Amino acid sequence: MSMDRVAWSSLYNITRAKTGSQPFSKATLKRVLAFARPHRSRLVAFVLASIVTAILAVATPVLAGQVVDAIIAGAGANVVIGLALLIAGVAIAEAGLGLLTRWLSATIGEGVIVDLRTRVFDHVQRMPIAFFTRTRTGALVSRLNNDVIGAQSAFAGTLSGVVSNVVALALTLGVMLNKSWLVTVLAMVLLPIFLIPARRMGGRLADLRRESAGHNAAMSTQMTERFSAPGATLVKLFGRPEDESREFALRAGRVRDIGVRTAMLQFTFITALTLVSALALALVYGLGGWLAISGQLAAGDVVVLALLLTRLYAPLTALSNARVEVMSALVSFERVFEILDLEPLIKEKPDAVAIPPGAVAVEFDNVRFAYPSADKVSLASLEEVATLDTRGGEEVLHGISFRVEPGQTVALVGSSGAGKSTVAQLLSRLYDVDSGAVRLGGSDARTGLDVRDATFSSLRDTLGMVTQDGHLFHESIASNLRLAKPDATEDEMWDVLRRARLEAMIRSLPDGLETVVGERGYRLSGGERQRLTIARLLIAQPRVVILDEATAALDSTNEAAVQAALGEALEGRTAVVIAHRLSTIRAADEILVVEDGNIVERGTHIGLLAADGRYAELYRTQFEEATAVAREAVPEA
Repeated sequence: MSMDRVAWSSLYNITRAKTGSQPFSKATLKRVLAFARPHRSRLVAFVLASIVTAILAVATPVLAGQVVDAIIAGAGANVVIGLALLIAGVAIAEAGLGLLTRWLSATIGEGVIVDLRTRVFDHVQRMPIAFFTRTRTGALVSRLNNDVIGAQSAFAGTLSGVVSNVVALALTLGVMLNKSWLVTVLAMVLLPIFLIPARRMGGRLADLRRESAGHNAAMSTQMTERFSAPGATLVKLFGRPEDESREFALRAGRVRDIGVRTAMLQFTFITALTLVSALALALVYGLGGWLAISGQLAAGDVVVLALLLTRLYAPLTALSNARVEVMSALVSFERVFEILDLEPLIKEKPDAVAIPPGAVAVEFDNVRFAYPSADKVSLASLEEVATLDTRGGEEVLHGISFRVEPGQTVALVGSSGAGKSTVAQLLSRLYDVDSGAVRLGGSDARTGLDVRDATFSSLRDTLGMVTQDGHLFHESIASNLRLAKPDATEDEMWDVLRRARLEAMIRSLPDGLETVVGERGYRLSGGERQRLTIARLLIAQPRVVILDEATAALDSTNEAAVQAALGEALEGRTAVVIAHRLSTIRAADEILVVEDGNIVERGTHIGLLAADGRYAELYRTQFEEATAVAREAVPEA
């Protein structure tokens, strides 16, 4: 390895390693070894191949010295040719082992990436909704990308590097000291001239890289937020595009300046170390040559010492950075393990059972609930805050009890923040109750199955929910429908689209079912997007339907179309409907008025109006507002 390659390798390792002293954790190391266990046979082969490669790397200079000595001694051509063939054989073996170690390194490293990523991905999918409402998506994705790759380096590079460099250093020093202890010691004196600039320059470059990464991350965040459909709309309506461009240009300009400065520092560093290389070689040739002329050293040994010189500096430099690299890899592992150690609040019991077939009743039995505090569901590093918000635990539902018989519809109404959506989230087990029970079952009052005792798969099959935002993935219409039923046929999809009043519109599209709906479905209108989520509900064929203000964000025209589609969704099914517009739930079998986490009234639409309580107050308010809007829309004569 030449001196300039040693310099570049040193810069690469130093500038990318995380700085700071990190405590050595035996527990972390044990968990790392647990991930390594499935790859142990390849790891052993990897280490052995690295050791043999290090031995061969030292053998070549020694053989080259023997060739020089043989020529000077006037040995026969057969000896020189034999040594040359041996050098060629060593080179071929070294190249072959290099390919083998590279393949082993790649398979081990990529295997670790797959293991870590799938483990984290599966774990994150089991986290409660509260986790996702608090966590920054970018920070979470970074754990699956940057930190997993950082952890991979522990297997792919650091492990073999430490082993092979220790072997190479021991062999190189042994051979050099055997040839000439004086030249070896003097060559070692030049080592600080190499290491000190590497440390200091590497630190400065690392700071520049971190600053550049920070600016790039900020630009990425700005682009991600501003280039999404809602973000672009917000900037056009309220933002200042010139200010946005100016801020982006300032960051981009700073990244440019850092790039220029980094390039100059790197060139200065490499130039300085190339000078050190020249001085070291001058020392070897000068002192070694003098010793050879005086008869104290063979000429071939001078060649051996010169060739081994960079092979001495390379492992010493690498080993001096090994602790930083190991600690950096352990930090990456700890950041990944931090996610894995965050226990999901919602778990499936080992003895969970499936919800029985047939008609399903819904029962809330004295349910009390408080949203969990941040320290139970999140991490400060994922929220990008210094400390987690400790607020929480304040009860929002105070002994809620009601029952929906099979095939009936119960509507929940009330002020914003009264707890209506919380009821829907507890029914679908996005959260678990603190006390009381939510049950699904048959017609007998106490035979229902507590949702905490049900399997997740049976809950998904039994319950279907349509929310206000009508979220869709950036995939085709068919893919969004098959999310609810993976084996759905085209005929089934066209049937539910017809029932959702979407068939004609989608058939008019050039790609039909394969039309990509865009991020969050923004290529569709609000009404179309909501009707597609209803079609997704219909294809799932749930026995219990939850509608959480499914028409709140729609105009009257779209609301009428969506209401017609909802009629298809509710037919013959048990339903819990949360409504803001009271006109949409007049036909409900029972209406519950929820205020401050309590059911303050219950009855039919007619009965509650006659009672002249909170429901009647809400209804009159909405009626008066609707009348006022209608009057304003009609011009005066």
